[in-house]
Amino acid sequence: MAQAPKKTFRKLDGILLLDKPQGLSSNQALQRVRHLFRAEKAGHTGSLDPSATGLLPICFGEATKIAGGLLGARKAYDTVARLGIVTDTDDAEGQPLRERPVGAYDIDTIDAALRALTGRIAQRPPIYSALKRGGEPLYAKARRGEAVEVEAREVDVHSFDLTSEADLLDAGEPMLRLHVECGSGTYVRSLVRDLGEALGCGAHVAELRRLWVDPFRDPRMWTFEALQALAERDERSLDACLLPLEIGLVGYRRVDLGADAVRRFAQGQRLKLSTQAVGVCAVFDGEGRAHGLAEIDEQGMLLPQRIFVSHSP
Repeated sequence: MAQAPKKTFRKLDGILLLDKPQGLSSNQALQRVRHLFRAEKAGHTGSLDPSATGLLPICFGEATKIAGGLLGARKAYDTVARLGIVTDTDDAEGQPLRERPVGAYDIDTIDAALRALTGRIAQRPPIYSALKRGGEPLYAKARRGEAVEVEAREVDVHSFDLTSEADLLDAGEPMLRLHVECGSGTYVRSLVRDLGEALGCGAHVAELRRLWVDPFRDPRMWTFEALQALAERDERSLDACLLPLEIGLVGYRRVDLGADAVRRFAQGQRLKLSTQAVGVCAVFDGEGRAHGLAEIDEQGMLLPQRIFVSHSP
């Protein structure tokens, strides 16, 4: 029986806005996309739980050099909180720990509980999370039955609001539909868990969808099905789904250099600038192409940090 030809991988740069389906981990989604595009190098910009759906930016090639900056970006989610049941994972995938009656809450009571979880708050991440301790994810320790203590940490919750006031009024399961906008490191599962405790009934995440991640506020997301259909047409059609690396840099201060200065920057040389503020910046040439990330020090020196080597497709 003839063996299938070995897949060859290629150098490829750009950003894909993937609509991650339910049931796949972020790494599983990443590897599936990487093989579909035959990309030598790829990375994602912040994990989504396997049960969650929505925006997962995938960086290819040189774009992986800006993935760390996207990890700390502001994000938005829609979620459904199931009241009355607490689970060990704080979502519907976990085992129920306890069940409590759900009171006849009015909108003012719910809004007050939501406001108390908005702003700069201390949050305890779920024990079933990808946070690492001793080089191992916490979820691995929890699955082995080890006692896991998770310290609270400060996070930014920019908004935490009801999107529908009708859920508690029907005769079905007590649900709240919520919208969250938050900063890096915030767990929506923990927000919903703490909301349930504030209401006195407990809660867990029944549904979770990531809507956007800065700077992709109005993303054109691609499903696996759509990507596969394009791949079957031809590779050029598939590559057309990628955003240029420059799109991911819109949140950075921009420094434009002439051709000679760009050449010296690409060689890792420090450059003296005339009037620029101290801090991190993105370096562009006169044609709008990005060439790297840099730091400007107090002496006005441009110090290369990450240099972009090529641009494709």
